[in-house]
Amino acid sequence: MLKLCIDRAQVPGCQGLQQVWVDQQNLIQAIHPLTGIESPLALSHLDLEEDWLSLGGVDLQINGALGLAFPDLTEADQPKLQEIGQLLWRQGVDGYLPTVVTTAVEKIHRALAVVNHGPSSSTQPTAKILGVHLEGPCLNFEKRGAHPAEYLRPLTISDLQQVLGPHADVVKVMTLAPELDVEGDAISYLCDRNIIVSLGHSQATAEQAEAAFHKGATMVTHAFNAMPSLHHRQPGLLAAALVKPKVWCGFIADGQHIDPLMLKLLLQASPERLFLVSDALSPLGLPDGVYPWDTRQIEVKNGTARLPDGTLSGTTLSLLQGVQNLVRWRICSVEQAIALATEAPRKAIGLPGIGLGQPASALLRWHQNPKTGDLSWKRLLADASRSRE
Repeated sequence: MLKLCIDRAQVPGCQGLQQVWVDQQNLIQAIHPLTGIESPLALSHLDLEEDWLSLGGVDLQINGALGLAFPDLTEADQPKLQEIGQLLWRQGVDGYLPTVVTTAVEKIHRALAVVNHGPSSSTQPTAKILGVHLEGPCLNFEKRGAHPAEYLRPLTISDLQQVLGPHADVVKVMTLAPELDVEGDAISYLCDRNIIVSLGHSQATAEQAEAAFHKGATMVTHAFNAMPSLHHRQPGLLAAALVKPKVWCGFIADGQHIDPLMLKLLLQASPERLFLVSDALSPLGLPDGVYPWDTRQIEVKNGTARLPDGTLSGTTLSLLQGVQNLVRWRICSVEQAIALATEAPRKAIGLPGIGLGQPASALLRWHQNPKTGDLSWKRLLADASRSRE
């Protein structure tokens, strides 16, 4: 007998209404089209009333939260790391890549070691660390954005070995500028070590980007930002990525990093190879205001963070607020918006999407208000987390 039978659910990637079976171990046993399926024996039934059902979000680019920037991690921050995991779970995130931006190599090594040791186990639901995203330090000086220039490095195997240090195995993604790979072997070196190469903070031409994709790069970091704009005679990195069927592009949906109209263009150009990121900074979970950021300060207004000179440096919006923005701006369907934060990032790093064996505790229920069109969500199991609007 099943523990739970979920009826009349809309599931990303599935046509029509679905019935979802949850077994006694609280795992998804099957997802079936509702038409023609007899209701199985189950301890309880839940009618989703045509709401959407998804896994929780996966954030592949998040720089910190609750006042802690991941490049500043020390062993003493393990309790704070645990708090961040719990915060992200409450925000609808199941897994994330703590993102370590350009800083001193010693700090990179320390942060990787802390993540490698991992936060202690908790009785509270928490988002899982899926590895580390190294954003830098092999970036183009002209497109460094908020990354400190004094810590930028060349892109050579020797430099990569120094940057990765003894905890390279914990690195899942590395953002780099491919035009710096003058010896032509750095990207292959990373791919051979199962590190996903993402192109970003770059002045790469379309030809240079294409060469990087040929060597194994499969991702682009925050599309449109810190790279040349699309141009009809100089297509550049982004255009090269959008026509590659196996390249994924991350993007930020706060309305400041990319205008919603350009986001609509992006979504129509490559609907199957995009994923949403928060690019959230350490003030995530804190109110707007002025906060320290490495040796500088950032000002957060309405969820967008800038340096004193106006340079965009990130957001304090949660990942799922980005989903809600996409729906509110009416630039894609509800199903696509949900998938951009839940299914797509999993696929981009080789994880399975919703289906057999996934825990029901990770499921989110999404509802669109028929009057306002606003999208809200909550954890499907009421005792897993409180709802979020």
